[in-house]
Parts: sequence; C-alpha cells; structure tokens
Amino acid sequence: MINIDQYVYANKLLTIHPAEKSFLAMATMVVCLISTSIYTPIMALTLMAGLIIFKADIPAKFFGHLMLIPIAFLVMGELTLAISISDHAEGFLYHFVVGDILIGVTATDLDKAVLLLSKSLGSVSCLYFLALTTPMLEITSVLRKLKVPALFLELMSLIYRLIFVLLDSAATIRTSQSSRLGYVNWNSSFRSTSQLFYALLIKSFQRSQALATALEARCYQGDIRVLEKEFPCSVRNYIIISIIEVSLILLNFYIGGGKLFG
Repeated sequence: MINIDQYVYANKLLTIHPAEKSFLAMATMVVCLISTSIYTPIMALTLMAGLIIFKADIPAKFFGHLMLIPIAFLVMGELTLAISISDHAEGFLYHFVVGDILIGVTATDLDKAVLLLSKSLGSVSCLYFLALTTPMLEITSVLRKLKVPALFLELMSLIYRLIFVLLDSAATIRTSQSSRLGYVNWNSSFRSTSQLFYALLIKSFQRSQALATALEARCYQGDIRVLEKEFPCSVRNYIIISIIEVSLILLNFYIGGGKLFG
C-alpha cells in the first residue's frame, strides 16, 4: 500500500462514524465554495489541517506534500485570472507595455484570484480530511445509505482499487528500468517513459480482464456486497460539527468581502 492507504487504516479518527466525518467534510466544503471572504476558507483549511495532524495523528510533512499537488495547478490557473490586458493604464497596480497594449494586474483581479485560491485550498483540505481518515469501504457505505446508484459506487470502488494496483506496477517497472540505466539521460528517459506508459496500458487491460473473470466466478449479479462495520453514532459530534459550520458562516457574513488589494 502507498502512504495514503496506510494512514487511512492507522489514523486515530478511524473509529469515528464515517457519516460524521463525511458531514463535516462536505458541509465545510460547501461553506468554502459559497464564501465571499478569503478568511472563511483559510479558517476551514486551518481546521482541517489541525484535525488531520493533531487528531488523526497524520504527519504534517505528509499533509504538506499532498497540499503541494493542487497548489501547482492552482497557481497556474490563478495567474490567468489575475493578469489583465488593456489599452490604458487606469486601474493597474502594476503593468508593462508590449507594443500597443498593457499587461498587468488590478486590485479587483487580484482579490478574485486570491479568493478563488483560498476557496480551492479550503475545499481540497476538506477532501483530504475525508480521504485520509475514512476508508473507501466506509465512504461507499455512507453513499449507499444516501441512495447513490449502485453502478456509481461499484465504479468508485473498482477504480480506487485499480489506481493502487497500477501505481504499484508503475513503481516496479520504473525500478526495473532504472536498474538498467533507463533514465541515465534525456533521450533514454523519454524512451523509458513511453515504454512505461505502454506497459501500464497492457497491464491495466489484463488486470481489468482478470477482475471481470473473478467477479463472474463469484456469481456477480450487478451489485458488489461486502460486510460493513457498525459504528456508534454520536449526537455530541453532530452538535459540535453544526456549531463549527454556523461559526464559519457567521465569520463570512461578519467579515464580508475581505478584500486585500481593493
């Protein structure tokens, strides 16, 4: 198993009812998405980071590395939102001239970019909280009780399972290639990477065929049934979660837009 799965089954919040963790994660994410203030998503991010690191006992370094993955994509997207093109310099905080046009940033665009970035990071932290503290089996159990279609749940479970299988296969193939100096220079790296993707394509097809055969051998009738663990339901936890969500909503209304540059 890779680290994510290891932490999922070893974290200190494993015994908490999955519905409570799902409610906290989804409600906080909705609050982040509808927020008009940058401070509300930042508080949500801080809350989720605190729960992951201090309550679930997942290393801060590992959580930080996970957060760097979406940040790399978000920063590129935020740059396109923050940068404006105009034919006059009015409203620009900073600009430079290219031919007859001006390229720069305005206070309004920067505020929009920062707000969107804070919303995205807050929402991603909510998903990480759920993913790092709740096994996939328990998430599908909650979704099944919410009457989510069985086909969707089966696809979720199978894809989740195959992701780890393919990652393990990719790591094994790459180790084998590296031992044969497959990544010693740029040319060999590109060649080895293309061969790696080709091998993964073949292996994924073979794995899917083997999985279909295994399901048919077990009298698969269109629905995967597994034993589900029973969890005690805590009214206290639901009250605490409700207080947290109300506090975040009130924080958003109290602070308002929370502009930094306008």
